[in-house]
Amino acid sequence: MLVLFGVLLNFLIRPYYRDDQMTKLDTLSGLFRSNLLHDNPSQSEIDELYTLVVNSNVCAIIYNDDGNVLYSGDSLGENCMFSESIAIDQDTIQVKNDPLGAIQLLKTNGSLQQSFVSPVTGTEMLLYGRVISRDLVNYYLFINSNLEPMESVVQFIFSQFFYIALIVIAIAFVVSFVLARRISSPIVRMRKEAIKLADQNYDLELPDKSFTEISELATSLDDAAKKLSTVNELRKDLVANVSHDIKTPLTMIKAYAEMIRDISGDDKEKREEHIDVILKESDYLNKLVTDMQELSKMEAGYIELNRSNFDLKDETESVLSLLDRIIRDKKIEIVPNLVNVVVYADQLKISQVIYNFVLNAIKHSPEGTRIEINIIDSEDDVRFEVKDYGTGISEKDLPYIWNRYYKIDKGFHRSLESSGLGLAIVKAILEAHHAKYGVESKLGEGSLFYFELSKDYDDEL
Repeated sequence: MLVLFGVLLNFLIRPYYRDDQMTKLDTLSGLFRSNLLHDNPSQSEIDELYTLVVNSNVCAIIYNDDGNVLYSGDSLGENCMFSESIAIDQDTIQVKNDPLGAIQLLKTNGSLQQSFVSPVTGTEMLLYGRVISRDLVNYYLFINSNLEPMESVVQFIFSQFFYIALIVIAIAFVVSFVLARRISSPIVRMRKEAIKLADQNYDLELPDKSFTEISELATSLDDAAKKLSTVNELRKDLVANVSHDIKTPLTMIKAYAEMIRDISGDDKEKREEHIDVILKESDYLNKLVTDMQELSKMEAGYIELNRSNFDLKDETESVLSLLDRIIRDKKIEIVPNLVNVVVYADQLKISQVIYNFVLNAIKHSPEGTRIEINIIDSEDDVRFEVKDYGTGISEKDLPYIWNRYYKIDKGFHRSLESSGLGLAIVKAILEAHHAKYGVESKLGEGSLFYFELSKDYDDEL
């Protein structure tokens, strides 16, 4: 920018300076017209014009049509070129020695604005001429101005420009260095911290936040580290849980099969007892694999909904009848607050959601407690709730309970009724229905799981 400014300055200063001088002479001619060219000008007006001539460093002369001098003022002395021959285009005039010739040239051109080099001093000068009309009479004004030596002016300006440019460059260098350090230093630190992620080190020490973009980058990197840490923990839990949930039934099946072979083969009662265990473990393995396949399809977007109209109360009562044995074994009191309301959804999958919600409440409720099941009918949608008074969920665990195989209790507790994927399947089903869902819970006070379904059912069904 400094180089561009210098180049423009070099090319523009000369013509701009000449134009500026011409503008000043044009202004000066207007003052001559207003102060002098009227009947009986006062001495004060004449003195004022003389002061203008002196302050403007010019020589000026005014003629009438006959070539008579009406006014003459000179502050240039020997440098005034009115007595010298001045070339204008193809003509040559002498303002003082040949006034009629100068007047005729001014009449022809209307005005004169000519720069020339003084043969006396060798400096550049300006000749300005203007016809002034007043009261049907024409007057002819000539002004000669001495331009400052342009080369010396340009040299002076460029010498000052050189020093100013050095100062600006020095300041810009310091400011740029400081800004570069402030911008690049945190980025370099964040790069080093990001490399830790490749080594599965998620404990990042991010720099202090300064600029908005760097602050957003640091926040994004911190969020990514936290999510990767969570995913890594979930991956470990997933491998551990799947390994445990598959290995345990396989071990049981193998053990009871060997017992049938070696011990109870001829004892019908014991043999049937051992076969029942093998069948139960086989059913559990089948349910686990089926749930894993179903969840994978749902998460991949291959879920298909067969929507129909059905009564949510009837479906809830049907699910409760399936869980009746487990409810009685744990001596759980079910408090149903149900109303008949028709919804339009996939009946089988919503039944699966209700089953998982109720089974989850039973698993986390101590014996002898109660579980409330509510259907709340509103104008546009229906809210289904399952509230238990069991162990509850801590605030830090709440965001992760919908993840597959996430367990609040990190110990391995296996249930033949559950594959550990229930809430993850629930999440996939409800999101496929575009249903609102969630959980409200406090540790030690119980939990409330809910979902909301639209009542926009199909009248044709």
